[in-house]
Amino acid sequence: MSLEQTIMTDLKAAMIAKDEAALRSLRAVKAAILLAKTSEGAGGELKAEDEIKLLQKLVKSRKDSLEIYQQQNRPDLAKKEEEEIAVIEKYLPKQLSADEIRAELSAIIASVGATSPADMGKVMGAATKQLAGKADGKTISALVKELLSK
Repeated sequence: MSLEQTIMTDLKAAMIAKDEAALRSLRAVKAAILLAKTSEGAGGELKAEDEIKLLQKLVKSRKDSLEIYQQQNRPDLAKKEEEEIAVIEKYLPKQLSADEIRAELSAIIASVGATSPADMGKVMGAATKQLAGKADGKTISALVKELLSK
């Protein structure tokens, strides 16, 4: 079943259960999918990797908002963002732990032949392709910097 069909099924279930957080989140995902499908050059269909990127983008924007709300001491709005993040993350592949990412990055660094922080671009290019959907770019970048500065 495609992501869109899954979202529609879960949206109906959330309506029946009167789950406001799930409704908000799933409606946002549905809207993003429709926008992506109807955008120029999309051809009316989304590939699996495009669906993952779309979900990651939604989660990232909510995490950014969450951070701002926490800085501004707005727990009411922060709680809504946390709820939406939790719902959307259910549709993403399992994220790797920091240790698992480190292991993958060490292998990538060895295969690329990177030795100093100046080689970060080469490592990041390979790492973002290999770890797409399994880890966010901010975490990958921080760990690459850490590993290359040793």
